[in-house]
Amino acid sequence: MQDKKTLEQVLRIRYDLPRIGGKKLHHLLKMSAHDYSLGRDRLFKLLRSEKLLILRKRKYAVTTNSDHDMPVYQNKIQGLAIEYANQVWVSDITYVRTKTGFAYVSFVTDLYSRKIVGYHANHSLELEGCVKAIQMALKQGTPSIHHSDRGSQYCSSHYKKYLTDKDCEISMADKGDCYQNAVAERINGIMKAEFKLNATFANVKAVQKAVEQAVENYNNKRPHWTLNLKVPAEIYADAS
Repeated sequence: MQDKKTLEQVLRIRYDLPRIGGKKLHHLLKMSAHDYSLGRDRLFKLLRSEKLLILRKRKYAVTTNSDHDMPVYQNKIQGLAIEYANQVWVSDITYVRTKTGFAYVSFVTDLYSRKIVGYHANHSLELEGCVKAIQMALKQGTPSIHHSDRGSQYCSSHYKKYLTDKDCEISMADKGDCYQNAVAERINGIMKAEFKLNATFANVKAVQKAVEQAVENYNNKRPHWTLNLKVPAEIYADAS
């Protein structure tokens, strides 16, 4: 009876968080019911027997064109203590498959809270998607530092003007070093691995709708180990 009740709760949680891992799932199950007593090992065994364990796939894809002659900036966040919301925003682009090719999703994330503050799906890697994502983000706040890779979109004078007009410092990773924008890369991976953005969508409009729902659930329902298993929206609201 307990196993059946647990499986029902698991399916309810995974409706919004379809690929959340077992450890976080156990945490949410304990929070959802005062009388929950199933241990983590027993939960993993139950998930395995019902073929509900999540197997991770790791993949890295390049969406950055840093072969350009536009001005670039030094990395200003390496070794920096991240202490408050809107101190640093990180931006990146990932690709999503459609039936006619690819869509490219731009994300802007607050580094302290891990909240996604801006996003946009576009049909190409041109500037438009990044601009719409930063426009959305700037409606929520203003960062002290904006960090990205050295992609042509982020180095363009049009994009940088949105930052300099807000007296925001600009920081960039070294050329070819994705690890200097690791949190942004991690967000891309979470969106694909846990929120099914690794699927093939009908068109860019369908991608944008899926991204919107994924961000809503990620910000408000997905606990983070780095946030002591709180959710990004809660941390951002408390710290802003």
